Parts: sequence; structure tokens; C-alpha cells
Amino acid sequence: MLKIFNTLTREKEEFKPLTPNEVNMYVCGPTVYNYIHIGNARSIVAFDTVRRYLEFLGYKVKFVSNFTDVDDKMIKEANQEGITVPEVADRYIKAFYEDIAAINVQKATINPRASDNIQEIIEFVSDLIEKGYAYESQGDVFYRARKFKHYGELSGQNIDQLVEGASEHIGDDEFDKKQDPIDFALWKKAKPNEIKWDSPWGAGRPGWHIECSVMSTKYLGDTFDIHGGGQDLEFPHHENEIAQSEAKTGQKFVNYWMHNGFVTVENNEKMSKSLGNFVTVHDLVQKTDPQVLRFFLSSTHYRRPLEYSQSNLQKAADNLSKIKTAYNNLKFRLDSAEEDNDDSDIFTDVATIVDAFKEAMNDDFNVQNGLTEIFNLVSLANNYAAQDIVAKNDVNVILEAMVNLTSILGVKLDDQKDLSEEIQQMVDQRDQARADKDFATSDKLRDQLKEMGVILEDTPQGTRWHIND
Repeated sequence: MLKIFNTLTREKEEFKPLTPNEVNMYVCGPTVYNYIHIGNARSIVAFDTVRRYLEFLGYKVKFVSNFTDVDDKMIKEANQEGITVPEVADRYIKAFYEDIAAINVQKATINPRASDNIQEIIEFVSDLIEKGYAYESQGDVFYRARKFKHYGELSGQNIDQLVEGASEHIGDDEFDKKQDPIDFALWKKAKPNEIKWDSPWGAGRPGWHIECSVMSTKYLGDTFDIHGGGQDLEFPHHENEIAQSEAKTGQKFVNYWMHNGFVTVENNEKMSKSLGNFVTVHDLVQKTDPQVLRFFLSSTHYRRPLEYSQSNLQKAADNLSKIKTAYNNLKFRLDSAEEDNDDSDIFTDVATIVDAFKEAMNDDFNVQNGLTEIFNLVSLANNYAAQDIVAKNDVNVILEAMVNLTSILGVKLDDQKDLSEEIQQMVDQRDQARADKDFATSDKLRDQLKEMGVILEDTPQGTRWHIND
């Protein structure tokens, strides 16, 4: 039985989708004015892992994640470069797809863009005005936060404290436009040199929060199963999404709210673009094995903070290497494996490990406990590969379980590269030299191959190799 920690109730709850065997899921996507950094990627990978596990359990998942392509940062970037906001968005959306492909993230079922949903946003805002939850003021439209009786419940905010905090941080111009300091913008009046659209309230553009309410309900319905995002989105973004959506539809917006922890750097400081301490995925995959990066991001429980450092990346690389080595050593035994002589205990042992893995993941996607079971599978693979005689069925059942469990973390085990004809000839020559007891030639060829990045491993069943990335 899968249980999910629901941010709204602050409890683990049994997961019951609205439609049996189907999951509708929305995750807030990036503002596409720059390359995604590791903090962004943490959220992307966390919910890709959630999605993969749900699919492993047999659910059909409809996964929607938006692009914010209308925003103050977008406008600033476009003006600085002397290009249009859509041109900025197109560039970084293309880079986004390249970066998530590098770290083996599945594409969303739908990636809607705010700019493609302007008419729906205008209609949504108009409906809120008609219902008395919003009002126009000098070309802007604001939401009456105090009118929504559940405002602040998701993030545990006290509304009186919110009023005090808002009063200290908004400028005089905005203060004069609002009926209440905690009211937030649904539609913003256009300023000179800004992208804009016509509306009943004059030329302008949507506020940030409204776009997710519009696009999530458009593609997933008034109520859907899971809404995810980083902890920094609990307030005000997700709080405002609830207020907008439930005021318009009169229905519960989301059944399960999920929020991932931050990526931190030195001194436990949150990584963010605004602090200037971020590392982009675009740069990192050029100098780090993308599989290692993916494993690093997916191997900590999604609600816990994740410390980014070279030492932690190296630990991830070492652990991933252990898994891949065990897999490849066992796979190598297939050539000499017998067709029969199955060990029934192997099937039982594998089933026990898989069940324990599911038990761990069913506890709010606890990947760290799940990894313990993956390493139990690694030990089983290593011990079985060392036996003099192995059976094909036994080998295959272990290999299949290793692939299935690690793929939930986005890891590809069966990605051994083919050797070039020249390198394969050198490997064959070395094998022959060893057979002829010409150890000088054998050692020379081994050293030459090592310089070319090909690492050899001599086993009782023959020579294994892997490419040192």
C-alpha cells in the first residue's frame, strides 16, 4: 500500500487515485530565462522518480509540467539581449529538453506554455472577478486573499502575520492599488517595452500564480491527484494556486501535495540563481557523467535536503560503479551459463528483495531504503557470478530485477559501449598473448588499452572490459 506525505495535512496518507489505475499529476516547471541549475534538476528528477515508480506499480500516469515563458525575468533578459521574450523562451526550452534527456528524465505528457493559454487565463480571471474573489485596479487585477477562508493552510501561514509582512515589502504604487496588502496579482498592466496582450482590463500579461491554476485544471480537471514542486513554492505560489482554483471551481483542487527539499551548498546555503551560487546542468553534464549526476540527484529521499559537493558526487559515482560492475560481471556469465540446473533459491531471494524494495518505496518513495535493497541485489549478483556453474534462468532473473529497480531511479545499466574494430583486435591479441604465456606482450597491450580508456578485467570465464568514462 503506497503512502504519500501530504504537505497540506502534514501526514502520510494512503494513496487513492481519483480513477483506478490512473494518476493525474502536475509539477511546476521552470521559468525559461536561463539554463536549469542543480536545484531545478533536483525537483525534476524527484518527480520523474515518483512517476517512474507509479508506472512500475502499474499506474497510467498523465504528467503535466509547465513552462513559465511570461515573467519579469524573461522580459529583463529579452531587453538586455535585444530580442523578443518568445525567442528567449525558445532557446532555453530547447536547452531544457537537451539537459533532461542527458540525465534520463522522461518527457512530460504535456509541457504547456503560459503564452499559449492567454485566452484561458483571461477567462479564468474574469470568472474570479464575477464571483467576487478578484477586482480590477488601474489596469491590474488582484485576488482577494482574505476572502478565501483556507488561505495559508498549505504553508501554515498566519494571515495577520502575512498582512504585516506584506505591508513592509510592497511599494507605495502597489500598496495604493490593493485593497489589502496580502492581495496578489492575477493580471499585470503592461509597462513600456513589455510583452503584452489585450484584455478587458487593458493591455497586460498574466501574473505568475494564475498560469499554473489555468494549465493544471485545463489538462487534468478541476480536481486531480498529485501536485508537486520545490519547498520554496509552498508559499506563495501553491497557496495562491489553491485559493484561485477552488474559488473558481468550488471543488477541492489537489488531493496530495508533494514538495521536495532544497539542494544546498557550503554552509547549508540553498542553491539558487538569485544567490549566484548555482551550477547549471548544461555545464555540469559536460564534465560529469550524466548517469552519475542522475544517480546523485535521485538517491536521497525527495523531502530531505541534498548537499551538492564534489565529494558527494564522487560517492555517487563509486556507488553507481559498484552496481554497474555487478551487473556487467553477472551478464558476462551468460555466455558460459547452463540451460538448466536452476537454483530455486535464487528466484525466492530475488522476489524477497523486490518485495522489500517495494515496501520501502511505498513508504513515501523512500529511495534510500530502496537503495539498500538494490545493494542486496548487487551482493546476490556478485556471489552468484563467482560460482563455478551458473544457470541462464538464474542469471536472467537477477539481471532483470537489477534493471527494473535501478530504472526507477533513472539509471541505465545496459549501456555498455561497443569497442571499435581496432580496440577489439588489441583485446583479442592480448587474450592470445596470455594463452601463449607471452606476458610481456600481454602487459604492454593492457597498458596501451588503459591509456585509451579501456579497462580489462581477467576472470575465470575470460576477459571482461569496460570503458573508463
